[in-house]
Amino acid sequence: MDFLGYINPFPYILFIILYPVNGNKMGLLLASFLLGLILDMFCNSGGIHAAASIILAYYRPLIFKFSFGLSYEYQTVKLNDVLTPERFSFLLIAVVLHHLVLFILEVFRFSFFFEIILKTITSAIFTLLVCILIIYLIKPNKR
Repeated sequence: MDFLGYINPFPYILFIILYPVNGNKMGLLLASFLLGLILDMFCNSGGIHAAASIILAYYRPLIFKFSFGLSYEYQTVKLNDVLTPERFSFLLIAVVLHHLVLFILEVFRFSFFFEIILKTITSAIFTLLVCILIIYLIKPNKR
């Protein structure tokens, strides 16, 4: 199986994940599409990054509801605080969803199911670690 040349997309995944909860939903969808499209132009990947980022941005509220419950309903969620199980589950689901869609669209053959799962898991682990590291590095200081 020959996957396309792959660039780990954690910068734009991190943008979609850290976008404010009460921010403009159409703005997030448009920005996600444009970021994915720019990455597609550099990777010559035919729109798979744009599609995966749009799907992540679209399902982001559902992932928030699943991970945070009532905290999301009252819009008191802040992802750049201490890593709790809710925040970790949100990051994990978002990254795995994005990577799974990305690799399914990249291969587009059911016969490579196990390779898609393996590539999704390994890339998701790396992306998750880098995202957590970046979130801790840009975390605002509490005074």
